[in-house]
Amino acid sequence: MPADLPDFADRFGDGRWPRLVVTGAATGEIRRGGELFRPVRRPCFAADARLEEMDAVGLSTQVISPVPVTLTYWAEPDRALAYARHQNDRLAEAAAGSSGRLVAFGTVPLQDTDLAVGELERMVGDLGLPGVEIGTVLRTAAGEVELDSPALAPFFAAAEDLGARLFVHPVDGAGLSRCDGPLRSFGVGMLTDTALAATALVFGGVLADHPRLRICLAHGGGTFPWVYPRLRFRHLLGRPADESERLGAELDGLVRRLFVDSLVFDEAHLGLLAHRFGAAHVAYGTDYPFLPSEAVGETDIFGRAGRDGHCTAHEVGEMRAGGRRFLSEGDGQP
Repeated sequence: MPADLPDFADRFGDGRWPRLVVTGAATGEIRRGGELFRPVRRPCFAADARLEEMDAVGLSTQVISPVPVTLTYWAEPDRALAYARHQNDRLAEAAAGSSGRLVAFGTVPLQDTDLAVGELERMVGDLGLPGVEIGTVLRTAAGEVELDSPALAPFFAAAEDLGARLFVHPVDGAGLSRCDGPLRSFGVGMLTDTALAATALVFGGVLADHPRLRICLAHGGGTFPWVYPRLRFRHLLGRPADESERLGAELDGLVRRLFVDSLVFDEAHLGLLAHRFGAAHVAYGTDYPFLPSEAVGETDIFGRAGRDGHCTAHEVGEMRAGGRRFLSEGDGQP
């Protein structure tokens, strides 16, 4: 998150706009208006510190993307565009100065499809960013917009044409009204939000309408890997056997086009991810730099999954290459 983001909260009198304030040599705070949103460490806003920590754990390459609270879909589109452009420029600068070790995904004002497409074209064409982070749902001034809304079809078409990767991450606030508080929001709401987004992509026609679209879901796809069989059963219920078999195979194929990350806190879950999406479509994920690696249990989650018998040696090898495969130009070897 750039430390020089404009103070839109002060400029427009709206405390929802986030900015980063450097508070010390190695610390900072994300603030919304005058309120603290979360304290952060230097790797959140300084590429040199991030590269040092990557060196310490032997990590060669990392994708950086906007802090989700900066996906300002609730704002007036022109202001959201200005805010997004500033972030994208700084993300591109960080990637350009990293000798290829940082790959940056940007952001777009999805509440206005025309502006979003224009900024996506600028990101890919002018800034050289290969992807964009989007929220699991658009909480706009006019209400919530799901990813299978026809209003977003031009954006998905543009992403497909440009070859832009999409990283889908839960937005600030739980998707379920009952998920109040950080425990339920973090542990249940975010994962449910992601499952609803995946449901829209698979059952709402987005993936079928855009066969070359490449999408990665955060946090192992949330609860979607577990609920997919139930969704599939309900969708096919009452159809003739031949139609059900054909549509079921098509749905399974759409699901296996999705990528997911490995941030599931338990290596036992990776076996289901490999089964549901294919091991080649599981990428390493950590929520770095917000969660310590030892708390997440991500330091060698692929290796532990293999040693404990949750995944085969071949699947472990495929998952270790999943991130590079997501960024590669085709579906072959990364």
